[in-house]
Amino acid sequence: MAARVLVVGPGAREHALAWGLARSPLAGEIVCAPGNPGMAALGECVAVNAVDPAAVSDLADRIRPDLVVVGPEDPLVAGVVDALQNRGHLAFGPNAAAARLEGSKKWMKDVLASAGVPTAGYRSFGAGDEAAAFAFLESLTAPYVVKTDGLAAGKGVVVAESMSEAREAVRAYLSGEAFGDAGRTCVIEEALHGPEVSLFALCDGRDAFPIALAQDHKRAFDGDAGPNTGGMGAYSPVPESIAPAGLVDEMMEKAILPTLAELRRRDAEFRGFLYCGLMLDPVKGPQVLEYNVRLGDPEGQVLVPRLASDLYLHCREAAEGRIETEVKLADVACVGVALAAEGYPPAPVRRGDPIEGLAAAGACPGVIVFHAGTKFDDAGRVTTNGGRVLTVSATASDLVSARDRAYEAATLISWPGLHYRRDIAAQAVS
Repeated sequence: MAARVLVVGPGAREHALAWGLARSPLAGEIVCAPGNPGMAALGECVAVNAVDPAAVSDLADRIRPDLVVVGPEDPLVAGVVDALQNRGHLAFGPNAAAARLEGSKKWMKDVLASAGVPTAGYRSFGAGDEAAAFAFLESLTAPYVVKTDGLAAGKGVVVAESMSEAREAVRAYLSGEAFGDAGRTCVIEEALHGPEVSLFALCDGRDAFPIALAQDHKRAFDGDAGPNTGGMGAYSPVPESIAPAGLVDEMMEKAILPTLAELRRRDAEFRGFLYCGLMLDPVKGPQVLEYNVRLGDPEGQVLVPRLASDLYLHCREAAEGRIETEVKLADVACVGVALAAEGYPPAPVRRGDPIEGLAAAGACPGVIVFHAGTKFDDAGRVTTNGGRVLTVSATASDLVSARDRAYEAATLISWPGLHYRRDIAAQAVS
């Protein structure tokens, strides 16, 4: 009997997960909570607050899914998986104890230090520690890296070139002005240098299996200009000109497996996708910048289309604590370009604009258009409803062709104020 799968979350990553799960011959019905207009093409969307453990669990009690896949970090940190498990549901994703790896950067850095994982030197500071934080900044050389402790939607990092800018970031965080309680503790790190890449692994609590490397583009505008965003595009695989051969095996041994062991020692067994952000420092070697406790967004939109093996099986086995099916990738490259609304970042200046060209873009060879900040209006049209509105992902035999396909499809989509970067994966194909 085909399985019923509940996918929790509203964004493009969750659309990619639902799309990948729907491709499994073992998965029958897909239910999305709350989903989005793109996910509505794959199955029923139910209006539920994804960050409310009781509400998600009540829905699961009603529909009795064979598997629940929780996509975003907020529900994971809030304990949605714990609540589902307490009600007897099989849920994929880390529980709240393990999700602290993303929910608290201070705790994450403490885990890395205890596990002997290579990472930048750091200190953490709380409200009232402003003078001590300034003194630590004085011991460092520019650039200065200041991070929120809590969740900040991918925007809680300031890389300051000047001491005055670094001090202002510390003030804004510790006062709560920048991110409220999420920033009242901050982490200051030594600066690392080199290209950033991300390694994704599938974890069953004791073991981990690498999926692939990807590279995203955080800055808002071409040439890595402008403020940090949640991610303006990504690509996979990462060529050896950027990520040397052997990097995956090295970081599985030096970072991911020791981290899982340390989490078990802390009674925080990790099951789910683990996102290991790396800085390839030419002097210090690969260093772990951060962990995220889920697929990246937009990285998920370029990893799921590369999977040749069964995503449903992978998620079910990891949730059960026994990965048996090998993760296999198709011999293809994928490039994803995020299409954003005017004003993003920090926030769109308007919502509700009809989106033109979705069908034409989706009909392009190898192209999948993943929805994020979209909604249906009263006339049933798909309209804008957020900062990052869509991710246009394209697969092809190589990065050059995948990139060409993604941008060709992106040009077919329009709404007032639409903007996107024109240089996603440019360094990889140059």
